[in-house]
Amino acid sequence: MKISIDRNVVELHPENNQETADLEILWRILIDCANETKKLTPIGEYVPTKKNMARFTIEGVAGGLAAPSERTADEDSTYICMTCNKYTNVNTGESVPVCCGVPMEPVA
Repeated sequence: MKISIDRNVVELHPENNQETADLEILWRILIDCANETKKLTPIGEYVPTKKNMARFTIEGVAGGLAAPSERTADEDSTYICMTCNKYTNVNTGESVPVCCGVPMEPVA
């Protein structure tokens, strides 16, 4: 991922299909047409010589793993929360996660 900074504007340029998909997921989590746009807040430190990774939290999005439901997945699929647009991959036979109080839905 290429990052460009021009004063107060940061541009993220995906360099492969996986990065493009990840950036699209991030965009959907951050942008909520019905509510306020969420913000990224840095966690900890960024010291490239120690660990070349920066970590952020998304304000207003609950952390931790989504709770499982009684329902199980019929096939390997990506599931989405129709309320907050979170995505997760679920394998055949695994519990379908509950997010925002309701079971997530498979992506068609």
